[in-house]
Amino acid sequence: MKEITKETYINWYRDMLFWRKFEDKLAAVYIQQKVRGFLHLYNGQEAVLAGALHAMDLTKDKMITAYRNHVQPIGMGEDPKRVMAELYGKATGTSHGMGGSMHIFSKKYRFYGGHGIVGGQIPLGAGLAFGDKYKGSDAVTLCYFGDGAARQGSLHETFNMAMNWKLPVVFIVENNGYAMGTSVERTANHTDIWKLGLGYEMPCGPVDGMNPIKVAEAVDEAIQRARRGDGPTFLEMKTYRYRGHSMSDAQHYRTKDEVEEYKKIDPITQVLDIIKKNEYASDEEIDAIKKEVKESVSECEKFAEESPYPELNQLHDMVYEQEDYPFIK
Repeated sequence: MKEITKETYINWYRDMLFWRKFEDKLAAVYIQQKVRGFLHLYNGQEAVLAGALHAMDLTKDKMITAYRNHVQPIGMGEDPKRVMAELYGKATGTSHGMGGSMHIFSKKYRFYGGHGIVGGQIPLGAGLAFGDKYKGSDAVTLCYFGDGAARQGSLHETFNMAMNWKLPVVFIVENNGYAMGTSVERTANHTDIWKLGLGYEMPCGPVDGMNPIKVAEAVDEAIQRARRGDGPTFLEMKTYRYRGHSMSDAQHYRTKDEVEEYKKIDPITQVLDIIKKNEYASDEEIDAIKKEVKESVSECEKFAEESPYPELNQLHDMVYEQEDYPFIK
């Protein structure tokens, strides 16, 4: 695995802080009804993305996830201004305003959504990996889903085929404790979701999803296995979300004390503590990062606010864009 250096910790802090503040801004403008529909925020789960990105080769590896999907494309390289604009439904967005919050997509940076159907991305992630194997590429696909989606039948079908064909895919369940408002304890007679991999003899195990170092180590091992041609891995990232399932979630299923307990192991705070303990950055440098993040988020908001809405004819023009589309006469 790439060495975790002083610069790694500082970049992790900057990135995770930006993702958190970016989504805090989304929450604020959602209340103002500038962002419509549903809005599922990632607050608390940032270490899962930060650690995985450290292990990935961003020149070729792919990522696919569910609808809690705003910061992942930013981590993969997409311009956050375009992501913000997409949430606003603006023409400058990643899908020209046609996807919205739950369907962020970036072909250029190999981020394949953003999927609203629970568990729908699981077979698609295996399909991306199948395509790479078929073409002889050594790229690896990271396929994310939530603890609720782990109960979908399509997961078992996909696991079976992925092992049978030794597909270069890493399946990652982000277990934040609740499928919407239903606790993991109530969805099955077991709480160790990673053990589902055992039935397919798939390498699997639990990971501290609040610690980017642990995430990076586990994902690196899984990626190297896939790149060697040895097939998939199933990782359970034990993490937590500080906000509700979506902005409309009143969170009656958990206590404020529970949330506060998990905030004691906030991934951003953990990384900042390491930076301070090892004197990787001075207080002035940390303050400068905070200022930079605040300004960047403001730039994203300004860009989204000032961008135009799509023209009405876009609804028709983007259905069949290809002029010589062979299946319609």
